Amino acid sequence: MIVGLALACGAEVRAGETVEPGFTSLFDGRTLSGWKLVGGHGPGYIVRDGCIVCPADGGGNLFTEREYSDFVFRFEFKLSPGGNNGIGIRAPYEGDAAYVGMEIQVLDDYADQYKTLYPWQYHGSVYGIVPAKRGSLRKAGEWNEEEIVAQGRHIKVTVNGQVIVDADLNQVADAEVIRKHPGMFRPKGHIGFLGHSSHVEFRNIRIRELPAQAEADNVAPEGFVALYNGKDLANWKGLLKSPYDNPEKRAKLAAAELAQLQAEADRRMREHWNSENGVLVFDGKGDSLATAKDYADFELLVDWKILPRGDSGIYLRGTPQVQIWDPYTQPTQAGSEVGSGGLYNNQKNPSKPLKVADKPIGEWNRFRIIMVGEKVHVFLNDELVVNDVTLENYWDRSKPIYPSGQIELQNHGNKLFFKNIYIREIRR
Repeated sequence: MIVGLALACGAEVRAGETVEPGFTSLFDGRTLSGWKLVGGHGPGYIVRDGCIVCPADGGGNLFTEREYSDFVFRFEFKLSPGGNNGIGIRAPYEGDAAYVGMEIQVLDDYADQYKTLYPWQYHGSVYGIVPAKRGSLRKAGEWNEEEIVAQGRHIKVTVNGQVIVDADLNQVADAEVIRKHPGMFRPKGHIGFLGHSSHVEFRNIRIRELPAQAEADNVAPEGFVALYNGKDLANWKGLLKSPYDNPEKRAKLAAAELAQLQAEADRRMREHWNSENGVLVFDGKGDSLATAKDYADFELLVDWKILPRGDSGIYLRGTPQVQIWDPYTQPTQAGSEVGSGGLYNNQKNPSKPLKVADKPIGEWNRFRIIMVGEKVHVFLNDELVVNDVTLENYWDRSKPIYPSGQIELQNHGNKLFFKNIYIREIRR
């Protein structure tokens, strides 16, 4: 056992009760109170003899009603021969939890039908992302104990006392994995059982929430670098005026002319961009702001807010843009709002976000933008609004997006507010 106290099937524990020091039960042994079935089929999940059972003719996703960020999740499970299920973590209700959240695989590794799987498909793996060590499982029909720890980007899985996954997701650099699995970047979500019409039983389901990393404005989280220090314009430069806002034309400038134009752009920057009480404020009268460095593949965090009818954007590799605007002034009729976060200048690929996730005007919003190769994921306020979309080259649509470039905060003639601007370079 992972812990000293285990409750056999048939024992009753009320959901919310403390079952061991620091842990809370998520299952009362009698009902599915506190759980929500999403996309169920057949009988879905049932309660039998103090266990949550996914029957062979049932399944779907059974999620906690609550969301969790950092936690220790413990449970016991029993597989039928060839049994297949999964544990969704930090997952939304919508979409495939293995991709828009994360799935910790639950599988009878010993079954003949699974002899030729990918390493990341076997039991305990972070499905599609991190393969688990094999050999910890007991035979089908026997009870197993499992613990999943999610703390920031650290995921640890222990089965029957053996650590089989101990991974830092920030070390994942495979572009295809990042493209397929935006859910690995989600900071919170539901926990659930992911049924596949296969008989699997669960019991003794409990959780201990862990304190998340304390957030302080303009202090970078682990693995990130702060692009704005809360005090001044270090790490930034002014954007050159047209036509040299175009990266291709800017690259053709002689060094002396570029230096002269950059000095003038920096002077204008200092007139219109200022640091005020830990907030980067634009007065609406100057030009866009650009990072002093160029970036290739990265994860970018940006907090922003606008005033009514505000309009701005985030240029990636010097190219427009992840849209920022007041969605409630854009539609021609009620219900046709288009939120922030879309790749506004795309023509061949999707330009609109998947949903409106903006907070009320005047409140802070947060972007999490992941770019690898030509592809972009955008989370707005923890909602996935752009999923693996190609960012087109606005400057020359016959070419793909540039392999690297500066990040820009766009001037659109409005007062703007930014803070907590962090970047993590993804080195492949």
